[in-house]
Amino acid sequence: MDFSDNARDAAFRAEARAWLDANRPVELAPQLAELGFAPNSLRDADLLAESRKWQRRKADAGWACIHWPGAYGGRDASPVERIIWKQEEGIYANLSHLFFIGQNMCGPTLIDHATEEQKRRYLPPIVSGDEIWCQLFSEPTAGSDLAAVQTRAVRDGDDWVVNGQKVWTSGAHFSNFGLLLARTDPTVAKHQGLTMFFLDMASPGIDIRPIRQADGGAEFNEVFFADVRIPDSQRLGAPGEGWKVALGTLMNERLSHGTGMPTGFPELLDLAQSDRAGGRPIDDPAVRAKLASLAVRESGLRLTGLRLVGGLKRGEAPGPASSIGKLVAGPMMQEVAALAIEMQGAMGVVSEYGKAEAAARFQTMLLRSAATRIEGGTDEILRNIIAERVLGLPPEPRVDK
Repeated sequence: MDFSDNARDAAFRAEARAWLDANRPVELAPQLAELGFAPNSLRDADLLAESRKWQRRKADAGWACIHWPGAYGGRDASPVERIIWKQEEGIYANLSHLFFIGQNMCGPTLIDHATEEQKRRYLPPIVSGDEIWCQLFSEPTAGSDLAAVQTRAVRDGDDWVVNGQKVWTSGAHFSNFGLLLARTDPTVAKHQGLTMFFLDMASPGIDIRPIRQADGGAEFNEVFFADVRIPDSQRLGAPGEGWKVALGTLMNERLSHGTGMPTGFPELLDLAQSDRAGGRPIDDPAVRAKLASLAVRESGLRLTGLRLVGGLKRGEAPGPASSIGKLVAGPMMQEVAALAIEMQGAMGVVSEYGKAEAAARFQTMLLRSAATRIEGGTDEILRNIIAERVLGLPPEPRVDK
């Protein structure tokens, strides 16, 4: 299979590279290159301010949300062009992390289900980075089984009154708006009693409580709703059709997570070849064996990604096979980080920037990486998707069916 760019894609890559060469914030490159997975701070700059500055620069030039329709601030880019842009943006894509959910999940859901007036109001600020969105899906008793959510929305005239709790909501503490999946009819089958809304995160009755993580950050949150009122005009899709709307959101989420998720292997290989404590870790046969195993998986991920790109070039729609990337990359990230820390010996327990190897990237990655196997679909959910929808195996017995 020929994975090289065709003439159109090569021209797009050249155009993107030329703009990036002229506009990327090179002064931030060293810090961006040192960041671990899911960065939440810069050493010498304000991450939110720098992220918004970079986002506005891209938006003004037509390089933000390029997969969106041009009418709403995008570029009508093909899926292949979207991947090319991601490849070329490289480490500077870390400055888009705070906008990831809004641009890749919430925005596309609004494009599919919001009114034209709402699209004109809410989509441009997502493109520019002026407004940040979150996704209010998971609950303490309904993580992997999203259709089991119990947060209730009860109709009251032209409003819906919401009560309940969400958990693991990334970025809720700095988000302006959020997508909310709530149960509006508890008398029918669980997939049929859900409705999707969007709401202002500053609405009365919302209580946001950040969850402190092992790596010291607090990017996840609990969100409590106490008689929160949402206008019926902010409903996306018909009452009871929230599951159908949510599936579109989840498909966009898994495609975004499944294409090009970093594993840290190139950085691990560099560390293994460095001189440390009078020797190189790669000279140890046991280390080389572990590196070889990881290299095989890294190559498999790269080729699977290229196969996905090849399918997109042939006009195929991205499907459940995109789940493979995240399913492999998540556990691999944990193994990479654990091996890197093991190679550092006693210094592996040091997590302070400037003292630990590789600016403590691997320590940060290990503490954060467990979340990658949960967010965007747990390993078990992804295995079921691949087994049933890719391999055609019979589904598991389910009490709700």
